[in-house]
Amino acid sequence: MSLVEEGTDDYTQDGTVDLRGNPVRRSKRGGWTACSFIVVYEVFERMAYYGISSNLVVYLTKKLHQGTVKSSNNVTNWVGTIWITPVLGAYFADAHLGRYWTFVIAAAVYLVGMTVLTLTVSLPSLRPPHCSEANVDNCKKASTLQLALFYGALYTLAVGTGGTKPNISTIGADQFDDFDPKEKGHKLSFFNWWMFSIFFGTLFANTVLVYIQDNVGWALGYSLPTLGLAISIAIFLAGTPFYRHRVPAGSPFTRMARVIVAAVRKWGVAVPSDPKELYELDPQEYAKKGKFRIDSTSTLRFLSKACVQTGKTSPWKLCSVTQVEETKQMLRMIPILAATFVPSCMVAQINTLFVKQGTTLDRSMGSFKIPAASLTAFVTISMLVSVVLYDRFFVRIMQKWTKNPRGISLLHRMGIGLVLHIVIMIVASFTERWRLRVAREHNVVESGGQIPLTIFILLPQFVLMGMADAFLEVAKIEFFYDQAPESMKSLGTSYSMATLGIGNFLSSFLLSTVSHITKRHGHRGWILNNLNESHLDNYYAFFVVLNVLNLAFFLFVAKLYVYRAEVSDSMAVLKEELKGLEKVHNQELPVT
Repeated sequence: MSLVEEGTDDYTQDGTVDLRGNPVRRSKRGGWTACSFIVVYEVFERMAYYGISSNLVVYLTKKLHQGTVKSSNNVTNWVGTIWITPVLGAYFADAHLGRYWTFVIAAAVYLVGMTVLTLTVSLPSLRPPHCSEANVDNCKKASTLQLALFYGALYTLAVGTGGTKPNISTIGADQFDDFDPKEKGHKLSFFNWWMFSIFFGTLFANTVLVYIQDNVGWALGYSLPTLGLAISIAIFLAGTPFYRHRVPAGSPFTRMARVIVAAVRKWGVAVPSDPKELYELDPQEYAKKGKFRIDSTSTLRFLSKACVQTGKTSPWKLCSVTQVEETKQMLRMIPILAATFVPSCMVAQINTLFVKQGTTLDRSMGSFKIPAASLTAFVTISMLVSVVLYDRFFVRIMQKWTKNPRGISLLHRMGIGLVLHIVIMIVASFTERWRLRVAREHNVVESGGQIPLTIFILLPQFVLMGMADAFLEVAKIEFFYDQAPESMKSLGTSYSMATLGIGNFLSSFLLSTVSHITKRHGHRGWILNNLNESHLDNYYAFFVVLNVLNLAFFLFVAKLYVYRAEVSDSMAVLKEELKGLEKVHNQELPVT
């Protein structure tokens, strides 16, 4: 063992500890070794989750005999819950149990939900009898008991994911010390490879599992994801000796509420011009708890009233500068969060209307019939390719121009994703117009019959969605983790998930509202059970307008956003290294 490993220089400086609360050494825990267990877990877990969600709209239609709007909304409402519950999981992790134990307990709940769900699709008595009618309205509906068991299992699963989703990626990012420039550099790449692992598992689910569900049986198609989840949990637990952990810092909601209440109570109090006059704890207090002191900033100045000393010491009347700045950081992200709701609504279309469109098209490749939901695999493939190209080429090219270790800022990366969402819905609208024209030409509008067009006409919108994810979804996860205070990282990560939840609920709302409004005054409506009679082209055009307005809003709030100060000088060191490399490169160029 080297002297460095034995000395104090080897201990992490970011406050991470082992499960017993002891300081940890970089050489013993964390880094890519620990992350390898976490990344492999995510591959199997994504396989399990998308093994259910990708083809859920088909199961609801074919097996539970639900119509287009109802089945689509049931999927988006469930997916919305999946992505909203992480806010609660993040709360318990940051406030009480810590990320590791919150994850372990939630994973057990997740596995129970998956197991019961597998039973409901496997036993004939737990679903309505088979029906071959083209119009599902003529089929026997599921009984109250059958629906209760099915949705009970789905939402139990959702509770479990609420504790796993916000903590697993955060645990992964915690394995890198911000105070070590080398580890900080690795963390900048972590979220790209994290998304790579997610979509690798998703690719398997959207191809192999979806095919099994459509052509072999739903029992096996759900049993394999359940087995995959059990394997993923075992892999995560196997990595326990290598993990670094953060100590729970108390309820983030309570700390933020105290700042807001204290500021309101001191409405008429002036904030001194010298920040040194504001109330702050001694640096030793933060060092004891593994926390970081934050200097006062001029943004959201009203909240700084909470740390003006007036002789009152109640925590609801006087807060430290660091506590106030933590609250500011969480609140500053909310406008950016709001700007991601609309693109999250677009993502919700992948497993609902996009898949429903695929069921109307020719899915034959010789004797092989492509499951409609398998086309979502192209989102995954496009995402995988885009992330690798982004991390290996785009970042390195942009580093030379911007001197930013990330290549471009997180908000710039998100902005590119938002532009791509506009392009996606334009393409989807024109493709749907083509599909409807061919349906009319071949007289399959009223019958709802198969349209003689290959399912691959939908390929561009799926591929573009994967490209958009490589920019927006990766940047979103990293942005909300990076910009959250050190003691609220799980809550910050849950922001990126809550946007997907709200986006799915927004999708349910828009689908129901547009369907209802367009049926008024005797009109047939834009969204019907028979998609050949529908006008999804108009619905997608409506989404184009929505995305354009949302992009304008994003550009406005992004221009006003102030990035939080780094807790370490690692980013500055990395920037200097980039400048040094460029200087060496210029010196080595031949003189002409």
